[in-house]
Amino acid sequence: MTTLYFEDFKVGDRFESPGATVTESQIIEFAMRYDSQPFHMNVEAAKNSIYGGLIASGIHTIAVTFRLFLMTGVIADSNLGSPGFDELRWLRPVRPGDTLRAVGEVLEIIPSASKPDRGIIRFRYATLNQRNEEVLTVIGNQIIRKRPTTP
Repeated sequence: MTTLYFEDFKVGDRFESPGATVTESQIIEFAMRYDSQPFHMNVEAAKNSIYGGLIASGIHTIAVTFRLFLMTGVIADSNLGSPGFDELRWLRPVRPGDTLRAVGEVLEIIPSASKPDRGIIRFRYATLNQRNEEVLTVIGNQIIRKRPTTP
């Protein structure tokens, strides 16, 4: 998809990523580096947890979500970063073999009052598994560049 700039977005626009399958080794590797809880990195310990098996870290899930959204190319050349996320919710565990995709929906478009070359697009990101169940939702505030002007 072609990059969109601030003025190209409309409230209600939706963008869907391709899918990516999360493997057991990816879950364990991420957990060993960043979230070393037993139900994320130890298959046997996870079996005896409230989850009944290995699950991905929520931090891993949000990282995969944003990577998948970036793969759409929608903000490839217009993204200037983010001042933060709001309303993060982990709704279902992500397990080895789950195939995730990200959907971003434009909730709000806010022109910058102090920097006329940009604004904030508020996206509702949802991560869905192969059964179309939401596993994560979050509001992302993306600073998006306006279309460059040519002299």
